[in-house]
Amino acid sequence: MNKLTYIFIVFISFLSCKSEPTQFSTEALNDTFVTLNGTQATFQSILDKHQGKTIVIDIWASWCSDCIKGMPKVKALQASNPELAYVFLSLDKEQGAWKRGIEKYQVTGDHYFMANGKDCDFADFVNISWIPRYMVVNKAGEIVVFNVIEADDDKLLKAIKN
Repeated sequence: MNKLTYIFIVFISFLSCKSEPTQFSTEALNDTFVTLNGTQATFQSILDKHQGKTIVIDIWASWCSDCIKGMPKVKALQASNPELAYVFLSLDKEQGAWKRGIEKYQVTGDHYFMANGKDCDFADFVNISWIPRYMVVNKAGEIVVFNVIEADDDKLLKAIKN
């Protein structure tokens, strides 16, 4: 009986393991973000802008204490890896707060505002449960890190070195 229970648990665990995506969905790629100058940009155009580079995506908000506490790690990552592209996607509630946060915390990189917050195709695809949220897209455009919450996470650091 114990052996059967063990096999059942292993089988259920295996089935419940959801593999992380390596490509963005069409809906996520077509979702739009607001640029610093107020124009619209699709997520696909954001990725295209950095084509051929490894991209670190940071989903954050200026009101998020964990995001702010994590900024020194992001800045250290940027200092030691200046060749990477850094894309910041903001979940701030309004654009003024977003822009003030960028200035206040001296966040350098490519900035976009998620006008619909978590209620959009991109957020649905990413399934944001916590911020900050970091992702890495490799030079070939594949998602190699889908979900880490620390900019110095070993998984992230290993992915940017490949």
